[in-house]
Amino acid sequence: MKDMEQKVLVNVAPVAATDKVIIPEKIAEDVYECYKAGAAMVHLHVRDREGNLTKDMTLLEETLAMIRRDSDIVIEVSTGGVSDLTIEERCAPLYSGLVEACSLNVGSTNLGKAVYCNPMDDVEYCVREMLKQKKTPEVETFEIGHTWAMTQLMKKYEFADPVLFSVVLGHEGEAPATPQALAAMIQMIPAGTIWGITQANRRDFSLLAGAVGMGAKTVRIGFEDSNYLNAVTQADTNAPLVAKTVRMLRAMDKEPMTPGEAREFFGIGR
Repeated sequence: MKDMEQKVLVNVAPVAATDKVIIPEKIAEDVYECYKAGAAMVHLHVRDREGNLTKDMTLLEETLAMIRRDSDIVIEVSTGGVSDLTIEERCAPLYSGLVEACSLNVGSTNLGKAVYCNPMDDVEYCVREMLKQKKTPEVETFEIGHTWAMTQLMKKYEFADPVLFSVVLGHEGEAPATPQALAAMIQMIPAGTIWGITQANRRDFSLLAGAVGMGAKTVRIGFEDSNYLNAVTQADTNAPLVAKTVRMLRAMDKEPMTPGEAREFFGIGR
């Protein structure tokens, strides 16, 4: 895959956790514009019309059907988020035929004033179900210990090659969005795997650019993490964030992956 060395997947997470009005048509339209701007993957959560996390897939399935009608963007759905849902309820998206990839959360952490609980029995349940359903995991690591936990899980379970880690920085109470934290996190990622960057509460693109320069193969952007285009300007839709990410990649002599390239590179659907 030598021709993929300069390609980076742009993953858009378009719905903010604070959004209390979930309209499938609006989300699907936003995602389509992001797809045209260069996003190869979309990251969504299972939410009700008021934005609460839920086990009920009805609204999300409606949204995903519209997204798939308009594009071949890779569909990823979270199995996480701070809620009172059981792990069985959190795994609801694993059984959707439209879902191709899912986030895999491998440890607990503080997120603001909340505790994001991922005890290891729950983690292993999610791993087993994800592998049964052949959904590609994106391992979200908020701390070095999460990376180590996944390293141990890779010895126990047969994951498709390559395993994708997403280094998550910038939430209050977890690893900070600094070059030092990024360097420490990626040093723990095992050889033979791939990693990308997610930055919460972002105000500029400097750390994202630094991550790409250090070898990140995915960049997540979108309202779930931040709607800032720069220190003072906030975007009204997600497409300008994707477009700026693509411009950043091209300024670094890189190109965004297409959905087809992403599926092949990350083994999605295998």
